[in-house]
Amino acid sequence: MNTTSETQSITMELGDEYPEIRESVRRICADFPGSYWRELDEKEAYPSEFVKAMTEAGFLAALIPEEYGGAGLPLRAAGVILEEIHASGGNAGATHAQMYTMGTVLRHGSAEQKQRYLPQIAAGKLRLQAFGVTEPTSGTDTTKLKTRAVRDGDHYVINGQKIWTSRALYSDLMLLLARTTPIEQVEHRTDGLSVFLVDMREAVGNGMTIRPIKAMINHNTTEVFFDHLRIPADSLIGQEGKGLRCIMDGMNAERILVSHESLGDAKWFTKTSVKYANERVVIDRPIGKNQGIQFPIAKAYAQMQAAELMLRKSAAMFQAGLPCGEFANLSKLLTAEAAWEAGEACMQTHGGFAYAREYDIERKWREARVQRTAPISTNLILSYIAEHVLGLPRSY
Repeated sequence: MNTTSETQSITMELGDEYPEIRESVRRICADFPGSYWRELDEKEAYPSEFVKAMTEAGFLAALIPEEYGGAGLPLRAAGVILEEIHASGGNAGATHAQMYTMGTVLRHGSAEQKQRYLPQIAAGKLRLQAFGVTEPTSGTDTTKLKTRAVRDGDHYVINGQKIWTSRALYSDLMLLLARTTPIEQVEHRTDGLSVFLVDMREAVGNGMTIRPIKAMINHNTTEVFFDHLRIPADSLIGQEGKGLRCIMDGMNAERILVSHESLGDAKWFTKTSVKYANERVVIDRPIGKNQGIQFPIAKAYAQMQAAELMLRKSAAMFQAGLPCGEFANLSKLLTAEAAWEAGEACMQTHGGFAYAREYDIERKWREARVQRTAPISTNLILSYIAEHVLGLPRSY
């Protein structure tokens, strides 16, 4: 096996750290109860009011350094924000993208690009919500993407298509990955891809077309078409042909952040299950007395606690600058599974009432399910663990 060596000690706090942040997020979420999210779900609408409240509180700029007008918080603190949103019954989809997508600009952008964009993103004057990577034919095989960006003087000309680009209709900027060198002309298939920061305010109607996709969950997702879209050459982030590395080095942070959302879901489901099991009386006794109700809730709780420990470990290792790919992936796997098991227990505890929209369980159940598929599927995580941690042959 090739497990990660932990020769450097790390500090991992127990208990609910960042209590002030947690309480502040809870207060904001209290103004956006289940009825708010249900109405958005029915209308397939964007949570503009919620995003505005979170922006004004400075939470969308949590990871932006203070020199650019952000809070400069550690990754764990940002994760706590997302966790509390989900634990309060909301959905952080419209907030998490701006947190981790911004990281590519911060780590690989030029000094001019960072000064131009980050302060405006931190102030809420620019929305960086769209992340254009996935394509209909390549899926998770990112090296096979077909969207092309060809240099033409002081511009790049882009042609192609992206899919599952959430919130593209509600973003001012898009982080776009495109191939600048054909795959047959590069030595390594990971080369020849470049990342761009596209100003969508100028692009839409001038070579960029956005079409909404009706989906099981309200993530305002879209497909985006590029037809000879011309963008300035200085839209390039980092070095041409090395864009995949710019994207990949933020994946651990993304997985740790998104794992907090699953953890929050598991906590919401468990709290909701326990409350109903204690209150619901059938055959002259609360249903919580029945082991058939107790055991699934208790088992899901145990899984949630174990997943949280792994998540805290991965966040602590990330903050210490230690290699954490194994643990970031394990956190994503375990929290997604814990949320799913807690959701299943909650559905079963409530019986037929779980299907009634007014209880919010079916909505949260649908939302929790997506974490087993995106932004990386549990099967791909298992493949990663098998190959890169356990030393088994590559399976794909």
